[in-house]
Amino acid sequence: MTHYPDLPLPIGLRSRHITDVNGLSMHVLEAGFDAVTPRPCLLLLHGFPELAFSWRKIMLPLALAGYYVIAPDQRGYGRTTGWRAHPDRDASASHMLALVGDMLALLAALGQSKVEAVIGHDFGSPVAAWCALTRPDIFGSVVLMSAPFAGPPAWPVGALAERQVAPDGFALLEQAVAGLASLTPPRQHYQWFYSGNRANDDMLHCPQGLHDFLRAYYHVKSADWQPNRPYPLGTMTTAALAALPRYYVMDAHKGMAETVAPEMPGQDVVAACQWLTEADLAVYSAEYARTGFQGGLDWYRCGTDRRHVESLRLLGGKTIDVPSCFIAGRSDWGVFQMPGAFEKMQDSVCTQMLGCHLIDGAGHWVQQEQPAAVLQHLLTFLKRNK
Repeated sequence: MTHYPDLPLPIGLRSRHITDVNGLSMHVLEAGFDAVTPRPCLLLLHGFPELAFSWRKIMLPLALAGYYVIAPDQRGYGRTTGWRAHPDRDASASHMLALVGDMLALLAALGQSKVEAVIGHDFGSPVAAWCALTRPDIFGSVVLMSAPFAGPPAWPVGALAERQVAPDGFALLEQAVAGLASLTPPRQHYQWFYSGNRANDDMLHCPQGLHDFLRAYYHVKSADWQPNRPYPLGTMTTAALAALPRYYVMDAHKGMAETVAPEMPGQDVVAACQWLTEADLAVYSAEYARTGFQGGLDWYRCGTDRRHVESLRLLGGKTIDVPSCFIAGRSDWGVFQMPGAFEKMQDSVCTQMLGCHLIDGAGHWVQQEQPAAVLQHLLTFLKRNK
């Protein structure tokens, strides 16, 4: 058994491993675990490049409100072990429905048959969405944060007699992404870069060092970076994607580490950053120095692989019918990075959307940048569901 250094957790949170979770030994953070009587359960799912640690600011307040709160390091991340990742290996264990299976296995191992709400941020948002869409009997409600969910991919629709078929949503995305190479200067979509063979080494062994890379990456996607003034981009086209900041649609000859390096904040800004202190950031840099990024990058490989996307068409047309809520930072380009998804989520995908909140003073890392505002929206949503 690997012995890890203690995490700097607030009193009332504990760290432990749950064995035999779909072949994983899954590391979880828990709050509200010491209650005498059973409590309703909340499952918190982090994104990339994050950890269960990303929920540290809101777990204890949720527990004090009467909940048993679970935040795992998901497959490929942190102190969860039993996964193997390499850019040349099969990534299907990180397929979206396989990740839902991980959560079902975790809940079973913990003796939880029902979740009051599954709450996902960034890449954890689609996992939470697929949990609610496929197993509404277990996941009683869902909160999506920072990444809208546009629903399962639909079958292409067309008139067979004329042999004309309208492109499906993923095909439109592929076409828009392909067009980026023809721009002046040529550009590339970050998800396709993350799906490639060099992304892990680009970030893990970058010239500025891992800690400074993560500082710049978190900074440039936060409300602290003043150019973050997002707006809806309309339909899915190359021109729409080209309007996104460089950390989403990169110069074609640059990796992510080189892309964000010029935005490294000065020491005065770092010292003033209370939402992500140097001690907090040291947790992320230590964990990723040990694991690398490939475990999380495999999620992107599945998301950009047409074979995996098409396997989800079996659920095409299904909606999320449990109560839902969306929370993001007002300075978060992630809300609009997939043109049309934010609107579609509200109009047709989530049939019981009870709230859609953009929080002032927050960018992409909303539960870390503005935890009090996130907590208020979460508690209001959970109260409405009782």
